[in-house]
Amino acid sequence: MRSEAVELREEVQQEQVQQGKPILSVRDLHTWFEMRRWGFFKAGDVRALDGVSFDLYQGETVSIVGESGCGKSTLAKTILGLHPPTKGDIFFAGQNVSHLDKKGLKWYRSQVGYVQQDPYGALPPFMTVKSILEEPMKINGIDSKEERARRIRKVLEEVKLAPIEDFLPKFPHMLSGGQQQRLVIARAMILEPKLIVADEPVSMLDASVRVEILQLLQGLQRAHNLAIIYITHDLSTVRYFSERIFSMYGGKIIEKSSTQALLKNAWHPYTRALFEATSDPDVNNLYTYKEVPSGEPPSLLNPPKGCRFHPRCSKMIKGLCDQEIPPEFQVAPEQWAACWLYKDKK
Repeated sequence: MRSEAVELREEVQQEQVQQGKPILSVRDLHTWFEMRRWGFFKAGDVRALDGVSFDLYQGETVSIVGESGCGKSTLAKTILGLHPPTKGDIFFAGQNVSHLDKKGLKWYRSQVGYVQQDPYGALPPFMTVKSILEEPMKINGIDSKEERARRIRKVLEEVKLAPIEDFLPKFPHMLSGGQQQRLVIARAMILEPKLIVADEPVSMLDASVRVEILQLLQGLQRAHNLAIIYITHDLSTVRYFSERIFSMYGGKIIEKSSTQALLKNAWHPYTRALFEATSDPDVNNLYTYKEVPSGEPPSLLNPPKGCRFHPRCSKMIKGLCDQEIPPEFQVAPEQWAACWLYKDKK
């Protein structure tokens, strides 16, 4: 049975889709990294992102899934402004934020919170909880001690780090893994952002703590009408946490779908393989053979011609998949797949 939270978020998403006002728009985004040999001679470009486009609406969660090295984290860091895009545009609240100056970047980063994968590595070990939460406010000109104290108390209550007076003087090493991640989320929320980018936020936590952290993010989303980009390779969590799922491979988004539609039918062969590789708790499927593609992900320094999945795809069409990059085809009312198998649907 679907939860009221999921239904409410989908209603908000539908309303804003009809209004045509995405909070974030990514258009033909490329992020390439120059490789040099011996420090002098250019060896080529690592095409970490190679033509990514999508829209994200306020109050919506989009999950970006794919195996390691597919470009998920590069996409997150490019959206955050940590990597400058080589080509393409990022629009936030209608403003182009692709190449901001120092002042513009400061404003933009106050609107976008970042939840990192490794909470211990993300927190400065020499700062207390209080100073960690005060720092972004000081940087962004919140000089009132009373206002800073009010925000700190509010956000610590929201992430359930209580009693507050006990946590304020603690250092990160004095917190458990789950408490550290709650602190990372609190720091991301302290400036009251409109968008949260969560890059593998639960992958380093125990299974029971993962549920708590995801429920916490859901609660914050409902309370503040947040848009969330949830980056993960764990398909067992996305079905409970997102309205739409984007599948990435070789620096490209190869399938976009509503969560409910994708759970019923994944169209792209790679997305199907991802679901086949997901742990299945059903004991009746213990000895069921699952087809997993052979080979390794492509080198982004020298990606294959045509569809980047074709060297591993059992349904590859010779002379087409290995020659031309497939566009997006709408394969169902809420699903798009970049695969030549569906060329007749365009």
